[in-house]
Amino acid sequence: MCNSVKMASEGETIDYNSPYANYRSPLSTRYASKEMQYNFSDQKKFSTWRKLWIVLAKAQKELGLEITQAQIQQMEAHVHDIDFVAAADEEKLTRHDVMAHVHVFAKLCPLAAPIIHLGATSCFVGDNTDLILLKDGLEMLGNRLAVVVQNLAEFCNQYKSLPALGFTHLQPAQLTTVGKRGTLWLFDLLLDERALRRAKEDLRFRGAKGTTGTQASFLQLFNGDNEKVKALDKRVSELSGFQKSYPVTGQTYTRKVDLEVVSVLSSLGSTIHKMCSDLRLLANMKEIEEPFEKSQIGSSAMPYKRNPMRSERCCALARHLIALFSNAANTHSVQWLERTLDDSANRRLTLAEGFLSADAALITLANITQGLVVYPKVIERRINQELPFMSAENIIMAMVKKGGDRQVCHEKIRVLSQEAGNQVKIHGKENDLLDRVRADPYFKPIVNELNSILDPSTYIGRASEQVTEFLETEVKPVLALYDLEQINQPVKLSI
Repeated sequence: MCNSVKMASEGETIDYNSPYANYRSPLSTRYASKEMQYNFSDQKKFSTWRKLWIVLAKAQKELGLEITQAQIQQMEAHVHDIDFVAAADEEKLTRHDVMAHVHVFAKLCPLAAPIIHLGATSCFVGDNTDLILLKDGLEMLGNRLAVVVQNLAEFCNQYKSLPALGFTHLQPAQLTTVGKRGTLWLFDLLLDERALRRAKEDLRFRGAKGTTGTQASFLQLFNGDNEKVKALDKRVSELSGFQKSYPVTGQTYTRKVDLEVVSVLSSLGSTIHKMCSDLRLLANMKEIEEPFEKSQIGSSAMPYKRNPMRSERCCALARHLIALFSNAANTHSVQWLERTLDDSANRRLTLAEGFLSADAALITLANITQGLVVYPKVIERRINQELPFMSAENIIMAMVKKGGDRQVCHEKIRVLSQEAGNQVKIHGKENDLLDRVRADPYFKPIVNELNSILDPSTYIGRASEQVTEFLETEVKPVLALYDLEQINQPVKLSI
């Protein structure tokens, strides 16, 4: 162990015991919530180990083993008072984290010491605890995602009829509406909500499976009674909040389960990245901005800047989420036979960071979606720059109705469009196609109709109705699954 104060080679005095002299994960210091941090904390992990030893003892007692209520009560009295220093010292001696905590717990509960961890393998506490953490983490993420869905649904409804220029290939396309564009993000989030919910519902418990999954130790404890061993597995799972356990395991539950969960988180990352990339593009166009605080500084050198830093943060966290998928896939793929330990260090990083990153991204996204700022005049101006070109077909149809020849009209519009395009691209001027149409005697029969022909609301199809229908039939039933009054609080970012 390093001395608390040490002289560096350059002569600098370093206090290695200072929290600022040690690496601290930015997920903990800057981004993720206290609730999600606690979910993956040592306190929750090791107190859950103790709860599992209690659950195991209760189930074994129910099924006839000689375990007393006094032993169980003694364990229950010491679930949370964990001596982490003592456990660390024990682990240095034993090189085994589970046995270190068994010894420390046994010293607190001398009456229960003989039956703590009875018949169990390390993965009884390790894997089962991980499954509890995954379940609780998915619950928290589902709640956070529901807040984002509600915020975005309100945004879509508010702007469902506001025309906006659509883009395909990032080139001007037919009009859409601001709210309709928002439903594209929202539908992806609904798919993520479904995936999170299914992942939570699909989780089972490892239960009481023994050293290599054969339940041999428990079969010996119950003198070869298969039914009691099966009942123990079922009861341990029920007492831990799971209706089912995995039917077969090796020493561990299959790491395919981790892969499925991380896959859901990575998929959520792709949704967040796509949405926030769109917001960054729209911020560049000055059509939509994320919230910007009164005292917020966009740049140390350029005080006028309003950088979309929240969306950029979401994209950064989302990329990390996406990358974690390969970690989980590789870990599952190299688990030889009943298990190897090269999953351990990787899972300590991947699972916790996956949930903390998703938590942080959703917190930030909730903050963004509760305060999006729309600039209708900028959006209108961009429409006016492009709509004259898009109106060409409507102008032709109007002329035909007045007795004009379609081919002649098409050629007239083509020539005028090219001339107007040159004004925009070569000379940097405004699109003057409509002025050219008005000035051409050929189009005199429809000049008085041009304003109605160019009404943006006539170019958005069923966008507004689609938003209303989508919110009612798809979004509303999902939000009904959540207690939004309890979980939907104004989201403020710490940094």
